[in-house]
Amino acid sequence: MPTPTLSPIIVVGSINTDMVIRGLRLPAPGETVLGGTFFQAAGGKGANQAVAAARAARAPVTFIGAVGDDSLGREALERFRGENLICDYLKTVVGHPSGVALILVDQQGENLISVAAGANSQLLPADLDAVPQAVFSSAKVFLTCLETPLETVAHGLRLAKRAGLVTILNPAPAPVESLPDDLLTLVDVLTPNETEAAQLVQSAGATASDQRESAVHSNTSQRRAAALQLRSRGCRSVVVTLGEHGCLVVDREITAIPGRPVAAIDATAAGDAFNGALAVALAEGQSLVDAARWAGVAAAISVTRLGAQPSLATRDEIENMLR
Repeated sequence: MPTPTLSPIIVVGSINTDMVIRGLRLPAPGETVLGGTFFQAAGGKGANQAVAAARAARAPVTFIGAVGDDSLGREALERFRGENLICDYLKTVVGHPSGVALILVDQQGENLISVAAGANSQLLPADLDAVPQAVFSSAKVFLTCLETPLETVAHGLRLAKRAGLVTILNPAPAPVESLPDDLLTLVDVLTPNETEAAQLVQSAGATASDQRESAVHSNTSQRRAAALQLRSRGCRSVVVTLGEHGCLVVDREITAIPGRPVAAIDATAAGDAFNGALAVALAEGQSLVDAARWAGVAAAISVTRLGAQPSLATRDEIENMLR
């Protein structure tokens, strides 16, 4: 058996193709808004985070995911080979289409997204068991999100914790039901955005309308309370991302990191840019606060460009903005 290529960062997650319409404003339910422009871009939260990490890292990044046996899947695999990614554990699923996301973006960069999982739903715990143990034991950080089956996410977190890795869970898209506490105990750094943090702490009986209302009216004290509640349920640290307002790091101490003023045109992959860069900074030994500050720069750069993966920053771009 050939010796596996090793990496300090492992990313497990989804692979999609984004179909994007940029228009004057986002439509209301039942409304048609004319006058938009269309483009297609590489996406999927897992792929975005893997590419974000790969562009920011000095060493290659291991990516584990699934595509369909179709033209979109083949195009995705070809793109990944041009990035700083180890693609040995990307599988092709016969009989399932590749994942697709339909995205609407308005002139302020706000977006609405609907996703058809396709082959992402076939990324199974057994696929992680097939990865050589040396890949986990040699890594430092494990990053995953919620666009693949929850049992696969949980199994990946267990394998990573068993190997002594720092685990990052980006709980996006936020689940309809709250995450189980035994999963949260496997998470070192939980990275919800403000809306996701509010949804994760809602009682099981709360309606979607209640959740949206709570998220809209959330303030600093409510963000802190949500993060502290999530910590009390088992995760070691919480970083709540706040878009243009930066992020809130809740660890042994609470630290507010301001955002960087930029001319935003598309926020589609900002959270993924943040998570990928955060994984790199933590793998390189930065403190959580410093890593979140560095990741915030990567997110700020991403919102100044159209598309998901096309918007992701290189290491030089991040460091130039910091200077």
